[in-house]
Amino acid sequence: MHRHVEPACTCNRLMSLGELFLEAMASGVITKGEVAWVTCHQDDFNRTEEAVAQRLGRLMDEGSIQLGCRLPSA
Repeated sequence: MHRHVEPACTCNRLMSLGELFLEAMASGVITKGEVAWVTCHQDDFNRTEEAVAQRLGRLMDEGSIQLGCRLPSA
């Protein structure tokens, strides 16, 4: 039986968790790619960033932030 192994993270760290959090709070939406980015970089977070990531997760759990896509503003 073969186990599927995910490849190492190939995403870059061009955004900060703070920027992502503010964007999610402003729009009420977090994208699948942003969730993947948080997951990919969680081992690099300092204590403050860990708290922000946990808050983001709680907001998603309670439905204040929805998983989806953001449409570009006109």
